[in-house]
Amino acid sequence: MELTTSLNLLVLLGLARALPTRAEHPKAMDYTERILTANSDSDEILMEGDLVIPRTRSAMVCRQGENNCLWRRNSDGQVVVPYILEDNRFSPSDRQKIKSALLSFQDLTCIRFVPRGNEKDYISYESQRGCFSTLGRAGGRQTVSLNSAGCITNGIIQHETLHALGFEHEHTRSDRDQYVSISWSNIDPRDTSNFNKQLANNLDTPYDYSSVMHYGKMAFSINGQETITTIPDHNMPIGQTVQMSDIDILTINKLYNCSQ
Repeated sequence: MELTTSLNLLVLLGLARALPTRAEHPKAMDYTERILTANSDSDEILMEGDLVIPRTRSAMVCRQGENNCLWRRNSDGQVVVPYILEDNRFSPSDRQKIKSALLSFQDLTCIRFVPRGNEKDYISYESQRGCFSTLGRAGGRQTVSLNSAGCITNGIIQHETLHALGFEHEHTRSDRDQYVSISWSNIDPRDTSNFNKQLANNLDTPYDYSSVMHYGKMAFSINGQETITTIPDHNMPIGQTVQMSDIDILTINKLYNCSQ
């Protein structure tokens, strides 16, 4: 499959990558299965399973390397991302899990999620029909949907939030063919674009099987067979929903020039 520069991607932003370290042997359900199941009733037009095309700006600007697709750094080096928990369908437990997942960024990176005051650009966490996000800072109010029935896990909250920070799926890396093999015959032809490689800056980070941004082995399978096979070790686990890996964190810090 040829490299693509399709509209939906922040191809120059670097994106989350990693090696199996913090999440070395994840036992959680494949995140792709969880997200695609949750998104099966969504009214949104989604790319790669959970990405919404932003309506407030063209992704071409991001492809040209403009930093306005990133959240801005303050003079003190912190990247402040205002947010609200909009939907009253979130239970107290849901709200606590979301806040805890956002707090994990503060512990490990220069990203600071803060309750919105009067900021123009902010993330609205909502319980819509599915788990999905726009890619990068879209401008104005942008939605991260975390359906309360299927999306409230630490890893999925981090996954969708990473999209909002400008991070893509791991399997779309330009160098992915050295690390995974895509079985095109097991994928519906209408879904093959979800596996296109992207012309992205990988920020000199290793390919990350343990990234919370990696598709699972059965993603978009039409016959129950693997669509993504890890190489050379076919048994390498992928698609975990536990937590960000060490190099997910490293890549955030590289992309946003954090000092951690």
